[in-house]
Amino acid sequence: MTRTALAALVGVFLALAAPLQAPAQSQPAADLQTLLQDNAELVADASRRTVQDILDILVDSQLPEVPQFLATWQDRELYQRNSDGLFVYVEDGDADPLTLIDISTGEVLGTAGSRDVTQLRPNRGVQGVIAATRVQFQLASDDPARRMAALDSIESDPEESHLALLQGLLDTETDPDLRARIEVILPALVIAFSDEDAPRVAAIESLSGNISLSARATLNPLLATRLELAEALPDGANIARELEPGSDALSREDAYEMLVEEGLAPPRVSRSDILSVLTANIVDGTVGGIPVAELNTEEARDRAYAALVAADLAPPAPSEADVTASLGSVVFFERYLEDSAAVTTAARETLDGIETRVGFYRFLDLSLDGISLASIYFLAAIGLAITFGVMGVINMAHGEFIMIGAYTGFVVQSLVPNETASLAIAIPLAFVVTFMAGVAMERLVIRWLYHRPLETLLATFGISIALQQIVRLVFGALTQPLTPPDWLAGSVTLNDVVSISSVRVAIFILAALFFVVLWLILNRTRLGLEVRAVTQNPAMAASMGINPDRINMLTFGLGSGIAGIAGVAIGLFAQVVPDMGTNYIVQSFMTVVVGGVGNIFGTLVGASMIGGLQKAIEWLNPTNTLAAQTYMILFVILFIQFRPRGIIALRGRAAGD
Repeated sequence: MTRTALAALVGVFLALAAPLQAPAQSQPAADLQTLLQDNAELVADASRRTVQDILDILVDSQLPEVPQFLATWQDRELYQRNSDGLFVYVEDGDADPLTLIDISTGEVLGTAGSRDVTQLRPNRGVQGVIAATRVQFQLASDDPARRMAALDSIESDPEESHLALLQGLLDTETDPDLRARIEVILPALVIAFSDEDAPRVAAIESLSGNISLSARATLNPLLATRLELAEALPDGANIARELEPGSDALSREDAYEMLVEEGLAPPRVSRSDILSVLTANIVDGTVGGIPVAELNTEEARDRAYAALVAADLAPPAPSEADVTASLGSVVFFERYLEDSAAVTTAARETLDGIETRVGFYRFLDLSLDGISLASIYFLAAIGLAITFGVMGVINMAHGEFIMIGAYTGFVVQSLVPNETASLAIAIPLAFVVTFMAGVAMERLVIRWLYHRPLETLLATFGISIALQQIVRLVFGALTQPLTPPDWLAGSVTLNDVVSISSVRVAIFILAALFFVVLWLILNRTRLGLEVRAVTQNPAMAASMGINPDRINMLTFGLGSGIAGIAGVAIGLFAQVVPDMGTNYIVQSFMTVVVGGVGNIFGTLVGASMIGGLQKAIEWLNPTNTLAAQTYMILFVILFIQFRPRGIIALRGRAAGD
């Protein structure tokens, strides 16, 4: 909404509203102390009913000391000296004796014992009135934080006089956040205080397209309803909708209960209540003239109960036909609490438009969550995709390389307190550490198990358990902190609906960077050429002078090193514990299988599909995140039945050729 539109809106309201009576202008006092002494009783014995009088006098005085005085008074830090009634501040309220400060000059007046002064303690009602008066001083402050605090105060306790104050601030305010806040609060004040429909409708329409929580909080109360019943719809009432008993909006039981509460129908009598009444009215072995022995059917019990009702010994029990007749004799409807149909119509149309935009932004927020999760899965899986694609090795210890990378970051941060510097050191160091660990694992274990997938799986699974226990012995089983730098601690917020943490944005950027770097390595370097050659045909590559054994070693080390960097990134927002890798190994394998082994494009597509689908499932079932994991596994099982080589399959050894 433009400044001109807001000004016109407030102008319409001020023209229609009764003019406020301006307080009589008084002559400025010589100083604040003199003014207060002239009105000492109003200050010392302030109540919610009388405090406004002294506040008006203080505001009219235009003395520069008034804002501080009001703040001190509101905080219950104002004192009055018993000997001469002088109002003073104290330097330290807990000290004895107290150091007295002059409220006009700020000079020290001397000391006094706690019994020599009286602390003025305004109640909550008086504090609230003082806070409302302080708003105009806060709005004039040069500090944006104080102006925002004033807007918070106005929003929580609005008054009609605030309209002119906000309009004046809007004409001069340059801070975009403050302007946006004013553009929501101003219409809310017009809606609250105007007695005419025209300015209220204009204020509602001015919020069109504003998806902020404040805007929706302003409009939603206008559409609040209450459920009522009558013999016919009342003329001139602002009816939201008519309800049919037995519908989703109003059950028969609830509708009939309303009739009972209004005294328009007798209450239902349950079977247990009927049995209790019959038991209480057994006389000489009969109830209502029917022998107890014959009361073995509901029909007989109903006849006995009817006899008791006829004898005024039991309340009447309405039948279903009686209930239906009673419900049909009245109409049920929801009436707006707001009397003006023009206002509620405008609010409904505006809110519907806002909800449409909110739905779009919620979809965008969900998409960003999916992209964020996909980035995490891509970082966790890319190393596995390389080793699995090139070497055909099912490495169950891949998650432990992620864990080692995270603990490397923890160790570096313990030695280098600066989070930014430690992060810059931890990322390359984690790559080096896990690269060397991967090379050692390949040289000592994996190289002897090529073409033996079951033995490789079991061996790497055993290594993963061993690595977890080693880390647990060294660092303990408790969660270790890996704190992100301050510039990653917040979030990137588009509006009140769309927000994503800065750490996840950084992980997305890191994943994109790795994608580009790996693509360049595989397609623009000799190492990449040799890796692709070994992937496509290891025998032919060996005949061309390429050492497949060396390529396998470097490839496994590269994949492990990337997992270490992923561990540092994941550790910035996840728990750094010895078994943290197990949380990502399953998703990593699913990402590789769906995308296609040995292909970074396939891994990217697979991570996007897995991350997006998991977030969609979690959105549909937000109370059970474990169900999302289960559904994802079922999806992967079905997917590989139709496309066993993944979305982007390679030709060569990794593809099974």
